[in-house]
Amino acid sequence: MYERDCPYCNLLADLEQQIIFENATCAYIQKPSEQQVLEGSGLIVPKRHAVDVFSLTAEEWSDTQELLLKAKVHLEGRHGHDGYSVGWNTGKTGGQSIPHAHLHVIPRFSDEPHAGKGIRYWIKQQDNRR
Repeated sequence: MYERDCPYCNLLADLEQQIIFENATCAYIQKPSEQQVLEGSGLIVPKRHAVDVFSLTAEEWSDTQELLLKAKVHLEGRHGHDGYSVGWNTGKTGGQSIPHAHLHVIPRFSDEPHAGKGIRYWIKQQDNRR
């Protein structure tokens, strides 16, 4: 399935977006202008229009893992980062702004303002206020 207006169904339509790696069902992409805040960040997207992570086929899951491991090797030689944030946002309430499944792969640095403050940090802050 393909959606004409979906940016992840039309990876080549955005001239700035770069396909770094791809396999049979997925692509690992980066967009340099979006890396001003999150240096080295990228996305793994299925080539088929899958609305969210729960719509992925077994082959897309396997191909996503393959690209995630390949992206890790690619990033480790370039950015000197200290960790990763890797995740899916699903549904509007879950933070998904584009209705095409995409896995965020974000290198994290120990000297950034929000280092070590993943989702658990914010949950713990809520718990401490009670």
